[in-house]
Amino acid sequence: MTQDQRGANRRPPARSSSGRPPTRSSSGRPPARRRKKSKRPHWVRRILIAGVVLFVLGIAGFALALALTTIPTPSELATSQATVVYYADGKNEVGRLGDSSRRSVPLDQVPEDVQKAILAAEDRDFYEHGGISPIGLARAAVNNLTGGSTQGGSTITQQYAKNAFLSQERSWNRKIREALLAFKLETVASKDQILEDYLNTIYFGRNANGIDAAARAYFSKSVTDLTFAEGAVLAAIIKSPSGLAPENNRSGLRARWSYVLDGMESQGWINSDQRAGARFPEILQAKNANRLGGQTGYLLQGIKDQLIGMGFDESEIESGGLQIISTLEKRAEDAAIAAVEASGPSSNIEGLRIGLASVRPSTGEIVALYGGKDFIADQINNATRPFAQAGSTFKPFALAAATEKNMPLTSVWSGSSPITVNGYTLTNYNDRSFGEISLLKATLRSVNSAYVQMESAIGVDAVANAAVRAGIPESTPGLNLDKLDLTFVLGTASPSGLSMANAYATFAAQGVRSSTSIVKQVIGPNCGLLFDYEPARTTVFDSRVADTVTYALGQNVQVGTGVAARALNRPSSAKTGTTDGNKSAWFVGYTPQLSTAVLMAKENSSGVPVSLSGTGGLRTVTGGSFPAAIWTKYMRAALKGQPVMPLPAPPASINDRLDCVALADANGGVPPLGCANHDATEFSPEPIGEAPNGDVFGDPSSTVAPVPPGDGAPKQVPESRPSKSPTKSPGKSPGKAPVSGNGDGPPSVAG
Repeated sequence: MTQDQRGANRRPPARSSSGRPPTRSSSGRPPARRRKKSKRPHWVRRILIAGVVLFVLGIAGFALALALTTIPTPSELATSQATVVYYADGKNEVGRLGDSSRRSVPLDQVPEDVQKAILAAEDRDFYEHGGISPIGLARAAVNNLTGGSTQGGSTITQQYAKNAFLSQERSWNRKIREALLAFKLETVASKDQILEDYLNTIYFGRNANGIDAAARAYFSKSVTDLTFAEGAVLAAIIKSPSGLAPENNRSGLRARWSYVLDGMESQGWINSDQRAGARFPEILQAKNANRLGGQTGYLLQGIKDQLIGMGFDESEIESGGLQIISTLEKRAEDAAIAAVEASGPSSNIEGLRIGLASVRPSTGEIVALYGGKDFIADQINNATRPFAQAGSTFKPFALAAATEKNMPLTSVWSGSSPITVNGYTLTNYNDRSFGEISLLKATLRSVNSAYVQMESAIGVDAVANAAVRAGIPESTPGLNLDKLDLTFVLGTASPSGLSMANAYATFAAQGVRSSTSIVKQVIGPNCGLLFDYEPARTTVFDSRVADTVTYALGQNVQVGTGVAARALNRPSSAKTGTTDGNKSAWFVGYTPQLSTAVLMAKENSSGVPVSLSGTGGLRTVTGGSFPAAIWTKYMRAALKGQPVMPLPAPPASINDRLDCVALADANGGVPPLGCANHDATEFSPEPIGEAPNGDVFGDPSSTVAPVPPGDGAPKQVPESRPSKSPTKSPGKSPGKAPVSGNGDGPPSVAG
């Protein structure tokens, strides 16, 4: 290309608006064009960029934190469940073992209206959000920054995360962890599961953790039976269990309750008619803060002791969520408490101990216990502790042993007082002599001299063996099986009330002894049956023997020292017992359905037994006084509504008699013990008393006019007791001198 051609291709220089070409700078270059100014300042752009970066970093950081967040093991509070103990009906609650009151229930057992009430109070958008409420978090942040109380965005998921996995520390660090856990929970658990866990852990006041415990604490019912109005009360309380407690701030609770119902209506969970018709429900008074007060502690401790003996671990018992169905019957337990309160003494009762134990013959199920006035004040259970000497309540064991050795009720013994038997000298109650007396009449008058002679004739070991077979533990204090002596039949041993009730139940069950139990069933937290009581039964007496004892003790109720029990107005057999020095008094008896022992004793501040004299204004407290009145009142209430059942018919052998002529001839012409004289072949059962209607007793066909209803006590009839200072004949050593005897009089007080 030529120079001319290159020039031809050049554009002509631009001209200015004036037609002149643009000027050049000194460098020869044309001047730079002016740039237009930006409409957005550069610092705004930088802020936006920084914001985007921070947002991205925040998202990344949250995602990383969320990825690193693991669901920890729930805290002990969240996992522990109370072991709930029920009465035999499986519905009424005796109490709870362990400090936890929580009892988990599936969500489908919580009425839907109650669920909605909780949501209306705490988190109306629960089923819409992802575990965190941005609005709630913002509100909490503003509140915290402006100096308000420290708080978080309180979704139900966050509340559960805090209660189950975190401490109650009030800090930002905890709140951040709470939010992360709440978000994480929503990714691994369903909404229903989270709500169920929340309802089972949230605190409602009155020591109630969880909705079921709250339903029982405020309304004495299972959560399944709650109405929506009652559910709204519980929902209202969650905000401030102490501040909205009905006993302290009823007006505040009602206002919060209305707020919950309004929320339910606004959400369409109840209609306007339901809202208008809702009435604030009646709330139970708060129970004693101590869950072991009154009889409850004695009952729960007895159940816990048996569970441990069965091999259950203590931690499992107290926080493993077991359901214990006890053998206790609420009617009977209430009756025991009422009987002691109404028929027990009310004056001079310092140091007084009263115990009551009642079992079911043939099964050994414990239906009621009275261990003392208040477990909180005194944890010693007077019904199960072996501490009070039994007195004449041991005589039926001698009667059983005598019957086994074919020593009939018609056998005759000396009722003289004082009397010396094999070197042991004793007296009867009030030093009264009865002359020659049949074994049956000696039973009705509790004649010591006759019983000690009979015991000597058949052997002390036979009497002791009968007591152990009936159900008296070999470990009973004072039983002294390796050093038996003639004092045994006078009740120098100190069995528990429960042991005596079960031993007499052996006679009621016609000679079949049963194990005892206060636990009927144990159900695990997953509803599996872990234990089902099956009584261990052993036939220890022939029915003829047991029925003979039952007959004699039945006659004792009709015309003997147990006459106070006639007010029961149903067939019963019983025996009184009072020890020398009046240091204990017993009444033990049974019907076919129940066998019950009532005992009274006094101890000083050092636990040393002291006399009952003066208690309740009585000079002598016999087994036929307060103990008989308590027994009768209890049995009437406990058996109310149950059929009146007859005692077993007496065996024909009650009319047996010793062939004293033949026995005397075989003994060199000397009548043996049990024979009155050589003419005893003509002996027949002697009348032992008259009933108010003139009927003669001693004949099993005789009857007694019923006693009018009431717990009034008949006139006192004295019973024998040993001398306070028994002596031994020179050169004889029958064993230790008795430290206890028996003097059992029928009642002299009204119950």
